Amino acid sequence: MFIKAADKKDIITGKVYRYYKLCESYRIGDKVRHRTIFNLGKLEEIKTAEERKLLADRIEQLLSRQQDMFILNIPPRIEKLAYFYYKQIKRKKMLAYPIKERVADKEAETEKDYQEVDLSSMNLEDTREIGSEWLCKQAIDELEIESFLKERGWEEKEVKIALLDIISRAVYPASEHKTAKWINDNSAVAELFDLNPYKINRFQLYRISDKLYEEKEGLEDYLSVKTNELFDLEDKIILYDLTNTYFEGRKLKSKLGKFSKSKDGRKDAKLVALALVTNQEGFVKYSKIYRGNISDCKTLSAIVKKLSERTSSSKRKAIIVIDAGIATEKNLKMLRDSKYEYVCVSRSKLKDYKKVGTKIIHLHDKKNQPIEVRWVKKAGERDNFLYVRSKMKSHKEESIKERFCQKFEEELENIKNSIHKKGGTKRYEKVMERIGRIKERYGKATKYYKIEVKHKDGITTMISWKRKSPRNRTGVYFIRTNIKEKDEKKVWDIYNTIRNIESCFRILKTDLRLRPICHKKDKRTMGHLHLSILAYIVVNTIRYRLKKHGLHHDWQNILRIMNTQKVGTITMEKRDKTQINIRICRTPGAEPREIYLAMGYKLMPFYRKKSVLPEK
Repeated sequence: MFIKAADKKDIITGKVYRYYKLCESYRIGDKVRHRTIFNLGKLEEIKTAEERKLLADRIEQLLSRQQDMFILNIPPRIEKLAYFYYKQIKRKKMLAYPIKERVADKEAETEKDYQEVDLSSMNLEDTREIGSEWLCKQAIDELEIESFLKERGWEEKEVKIALLDIISRAVYPASEHKTAKWINDNSAVAELFDLNPYKINRFQLYRISDKLYEEKEGLEDYLSVKTNELFDLEDKIILYDLTNTYFEGRKLKSKLGKFSKSKDGRKDAKLVALALVTNQEGFVKYSKIYRGNISDCKTLSAIVKKLSERTSSSKRKAIIVIDAGIATEKNLKMLRDSKYEYVCVSRSKLKDYKKVGTKIIHLHDKKNQPIEVRWVKKAGERDNFLYVRSKMKSHKEESIKERFCQKFEEELENIKNSIHKKGGTKRYEKVMERIGRIKERYGKATKYYKIEVKHKDGITTMISWKRKSPRNRTGVYFIRTNIKEKDEKKVWDIYNTIRNIESCFRILKTDLRLRPICHKKDKRTMGHLHLSILAYIVVNTIRYRLKKHGLHHDWQNILRIMNTQKVGTITMEKRDKTQINIRICRTPGAEPREIYLAMGYKLMPFYRKKSVLPEK
């Protein structure tokens, strides 16, 4: 087969388009003719003639049912296209005659197994999902977690259940009770470890989660080094941040659960805090669990002590990136004394600063929105400050300000109307109390208004207000750093790596369902958080490698794609009443196949397993 180019002219616009057809050659007498099998369209994904030839050859291999050993040197995007067109050709029956199956040698012919069966007895049983589980299993094998646990003296069955538990949290994050039911009824994850799925229960998962937490220090150390070696990473930039998650229930006996400001908006629930240190690629270097009412700024000193142990950079210390909540003067002094460089957002807007030079740099953020940056200097400060003004941030702040101002004026109008109504609040002290309450409620709007209240003999006679025109500083913030780099873009890019740890928390909370925590015991709570972090490391390993191949799927989309691959048992009866059972794994479709090839993983854990039962 080969791909043939053809030109087509648009009748209306007169523009000429080039499109491609998949063709095959056949002979009539002494003449060779071409037959079009399938119209491939513009084929914009393929740029060169060599790639088109590779695509045509791969489609022919698929149609002739050759083994998957031929795909090893084919780029994933070409394999995906080939498989897509193969399915289209097969579905539409575009071939004029079937292509004969190629047999490598006589030995292959002897492998065929012909049986006489009753087709009406055929049935499909025990169908389970296996795609996502198999993908995570191969990622865990790549991280060699099994070898680590065995070196720590774990028994083989304990190791299998531990790996099964990590995969289950990554693929189906739920309570231990629901996870056990999922393993029993829906997933083939136990089959990957030669375990009986019906003998997995929640009590085994509880115990193994507790035991994994006992290995927390050593396991995090090992995975920190392993991911660096696996992907050839250097921890040049270290990110640190803190988040919290909430409990369900009162948790009266919990030492971890405390009331505090919730980042999930749950003021009614007790919280537990999780601190994470990651590198710029999102791999976890260190984690720490704190009580829920811990202050963000009080956790940094303990974390810094662990940085040199968990990072791979030997030439120089890593640059630490933190957010404004942690960047107190005390913490920044501690980092300087420890000889660390840092980048953070200034906790307050600078007022009296001087511009360094006249150069304004125009950049774009990750959402391609324009920003302006320039260096500024403040008297008495050792650090450098990067002035940043974002138009989108300015629009957002203006919108918030207008909303608060509108509500503030509505409340003032109500007070003004009240002094002229019968039975309304007129006493000067009470009116001032009402104004004080709305100032407290709408503090962001108060500074924009000058309010005048007139009274006579303790009775309010008039209320008026005037809106000020303050200096427009919306959308402006300052990046603070002690590094000597003068390139504005480099400093801006270093600071923006903080988005990676924010993405980490988002995956933990949303995709891996870190919240809410329903465990009663603090030990189980810590096991729950640690298991989620291990699952995240597996998820990040997969997503990091896929991004290197241009596949930017989020985790939920990867699960949706991979869950199309399933395993099931086909049963049928022979003429002699014996029963044949064939356990077969579905060949992955185009999208799962693309993910497997980008990862460099096997497509299936097995092709088929056959067993014959005696006559009933």
